Amino acid sequence: MRRTWFDGSGKIDCSFQDLLNSLDNPGTFFEGVVACMSGISSVELLEQGTDFVKIRTNEGFMARTNITKRSEPDRIHFEFDEEYQAGKMVTTYSHYQDEFLKTENGVRHRTVISDVKAPGLMGFFYRKFGSRNIGKAVLESYKTYLERL
Repeated sequence: MRRTWFDGSGKIDCSFQDLLNSLDNPGTFFEGVVACMSGISSVELLEQGTDFVKIRTNEGFMARTNITKRSEPDRIHFEFDEEYQAGKMVTTYSHYQDEFLKTENGVRHRTVISDVKAPGLMGFFYRKFGSRNIGKAVLESYKTYLERL
């Protein structure tokens, strides 16, 4: 059983088909979503495979692994593990579950971030106080990226 750190949802004004198509290339998708995160000024896709991507940002290095996608006619479930090294300050480990539900006028997106680990003093503050801000930033970055498609 996973330990939930953040659970939130929002509406995205995009076509369900455009979303489905964008998820076919996880490298391009994640590069675009991460570029929309607050505080990120540069993003470079370093490597990608069938179930992983490696990205460098101005803040550090990100590896998203064990990427899986299950789709139904009106629902997409997208899941992955993340390791993010934010400079020398902190390295975080977490699991993401994203669900996209087709609606009459867009997509309903829910993201759950769980099993967050971050060692050290900075990691303690991240784990204790960062969930709301990080979670909202994640939701907003998906929305911004997908509404540009």
